[in-house]
Amino acid sequence: MKTFRITLIIAGLFGILSCANSHTEQVGETRSLVDPMEAPDSFSPIQKGINIAHWLSQSSARGEERRNFFQQDDINYIANLGFDHIRLPVDEEQLWDVEGNKETEAFELLHNAIQWSREAGLKVVVDLHILRSHYFLDDAPPLFTEPEALDMFLQNWRDLSDELHSYPNDLVAYELLNEAVADDPEDWNHVVRNAVDVLRELEPERTIVIGSNHFKQVQTFPDLWIPENDPNIILSYHFYTPMLLTHYNASWSTNTRDYTGPVSYPGQLVSEEEMGDLTGRNLEVAQSQNGYYNRAVLEEMMQVAFDVATEAGLHLYCAEWGVITEAPQEERLRWYEDMRTIFESNGISYANWNYKSDNFGLIRTDGTPDEGLINTFTKELDL
Repeated sequence: MKTFRITLIIAGLFGILSCANSHTEQVGETRSLVDPMEAPDSFSPIQKGINIAHWLSQSSARGEERRNFFQQDDINYIANLGFDHIRLPVDEEQLWDVEGNKETEAFELLHNAIQWSREAGLKVVVDLHILRSHYFLDDAPPLFTEPEALDMFLQNWRDLSDELHSYPNDLVAYELLNEAVADDPEDWNHVVRNAVDVLRELEPERTIVIGSNHFKQVQTFPDLWIPENDPNIILSYHFYTPMLLTHYNASWSTNTRDYTGPVSYPGQLVSEEEMGDLTGRNLEVAQSQNGYYNRAVLEEMMQVAFDVATEAGLHLYCAEWGVITEAPQEERLRWYEDMRTIFESNGISYANWNYKSDNFGLIRTDGTPDEGLINTFTKELDL
């Protein structure tokens, strides 16, 4: 199987971590696409991060409830676990009212998160997650069909740049949009071109994170337009395969939400013997989602993204990946360890989904830590 062969000098990569936390794990030689010494003022390299979901995105909480959900102690806790960055999803409906006016308190919280991160030695990827004109579960997002929607999206980024441009380029990066779902990949490429043009006029050296169409799946990477001769681009993908495990009985997943039968990893998700015991909807779901998966299979699936990034000479970032807490725990943690091994042996940056929630969280909403998952992220790997 092909893997990246370009050597990454990792001293700079872990310097940030060692300053933030004396307990940072020791990691061996890592291979990467880009020598970070070539661009000392850029955002790269990052390594291990976590998403701060359900705070400034996908949440109805406001006022004190929103302020209390995520605070400086959380940032310090994340840094002490050895993470070196956060990915911070933000939604249009939180940061702007329907007329496009900035919501002062939400921007205040955004600045707080960046300032806390800076003090703790963490970098920040600001991810414009959900728009009024684009949600990743929409059938026909207006972003791709209505010029006014595109204009508003570009104005959102002008506003974000206006707020954030004074932060150093090596502290904050901009992620254009979470998971584009255009019917035609060229519709997404058109949006990317426009957004890159706007941001490059405002901030020529700011790192921009770009992902491919249709949920940032690795399969769609060859269709992505990538700016030429721009070293301050990070290419991003998401990875939740196999869904029968990662979204086990997830209420929002039409493919897996009705499944309550057995699932194994690594190996065959549902064995022939187990399949014979299933009936009804469990059987239907298992038949449609079954397959054989292990670390080698997952890595081979990602190879298309590796190849695109290698050809472009750009850093690669898996900005979302994770397994729901309802999944069988032994299988869940084996998958996490395999994924982390793939990333670190190939020099891929990554951000787990997510920090605080009752279905994917490193800690639950009441603050209870998932000790098994934390151990999987903090232990030394045999690469």
